[in-house]
Amino acid sequence: MDYLEIEGGFKLSGSVKISGSKNSALPLLALSLLAKNDMQLSNLPEVADINTFIKLLTMLGANVDSQGHGQRIINTLHVNHTKAVYDIVRKMRASILVLGPLLARFGHCEVSLPGGCAIGARPVDLHIKAMQQLGANIEIKGGYILANAKDGLVGTDIVFDKITVTGTSNVIMAASLAKGKTRIINAAKEPEVMQLCKTLQDAGLSIKGAGSSEIIVDGTNGELLEFKPTKVIPDRIEAGTYLCVGAITNSHITLLDVVEEHIESITLKLKEIGFETKLTHDMNYNKMELYQCEKPPKPFNITTTEYPGFPTDMQAQFMALSTQCEGSSVIKETLFENRFMHVNELQRLGADITISGNVAQINGKNNLIAADVMATDLRASSALVLAALVAKGTSKIHRIYHLDRGYEQLEIKLNNLGARIKRLKE
Repeated sequence: MDYLEIEGGFKLSGSVKISGSKNSALPLLALSLLAKNDMQLSNLPEVADINTFIKLLTMLGANVDSQGHGQRIINTLHVNHTKAVYDIVRKMRASILVLGPLLARFGHCEVSLPGGCAIGARPVDLHIKAMQQLGANIEIKGGYILANAKDGLVGTDIVFDKITVTGTSNVIMAASLAKGKTRIINAAKEPEVMQLCKTLQDAGLSIKGAGSSEIIVDGTNGELLEFKPTKVIPDRIEAGTYLCVGAITNSHITLLDVVEEHIESITLKLKEIGFETKLTHDMNYNKMELYQCEKPPKPFNITTTEYPGFPTDMQAQFMALSTQCEGSSVIKETLFENRFMHVNELQRLGADITISGNVAQINGKNNLIAADVMATDLRASSALVLAALVAKGTSKIHRIYHLDRGYEQLEIKLNNLGARIKRLKE
């Protein structure tokens, strides 16, 4: 098993290319199940979750050809299996995204229940209820969702009790082949959902309201779609993580390929702390520069919420950053009940953090000292990397397979900025 060895205390500089969005790429891969042509995807991040989802598609009978780094051509015309097995789904909860398209295309499917999740309950009952409202008969048996809609799905009004990104995406894909109109109320507004809608629109499907809380889909009544080549949008969470890398080390760095509006909640919070950013354009990329803070970074308050609010996927990174701010910062986590598991590991590095329910108070500034720490989930892993970059001495971060799920070439990108990181074997 791999681990990272990080020597802290170095200023960084230079530029880093932001990879394609994992959370946008996954539903686009699932969308290929609705294609009547080869689906061409580019700017896919080369991370473990993408490889796992591609493995799932091939197990279903799809043919996936690599056309170079980040590029795949996917043909699903000969898909002949409709069972997403536990061995795949347990590795990645986003596998539930095949439920909607498989059910819509074939009228039946079996998808394993995802099981436990390190950051708390992420129930699939919203997905199941929505499919039932579209006309599916669903039975839970032997750890699998058995879904049938032999006469096809029928459009209807679906009201989500809670905003769900994967649930919204699943319903959009299912509704795309349904008969009639589907109205999704309390829909997710995330850029990843917007790209899914845009890709379907480019294929000729009528979708209204993308980016709002109400999305209307006119289904094709079972007719498959012809998709145009699609480039995955930049990963806003990776961009936010590297902005935090620059901030925690108080370094002047440049991010290549960002969408400013996607990370506005992050850059506004960094400005409140004392870090200025500037967006420029050239022929190839949108470039965002993060400038050094001339005064001690200020403490801050954060409450995580759905887009366009502050993302839960950036909470851990900002907690690491708060250890280097003067005074007391407060972070309230409203979306996942177990998403403070990185606190114990940050405390091992010398962070002064107290937890009360879903609220963390961080007292800075802390002079962090290197230690052995263990990653507990994807974003917690990046928080430990951030803390290790400023800790005195050499830290070892174990169980970094969590990192590999969502960050492409993390140690290579950081070393190119001037960090000192080695990937080693246990």
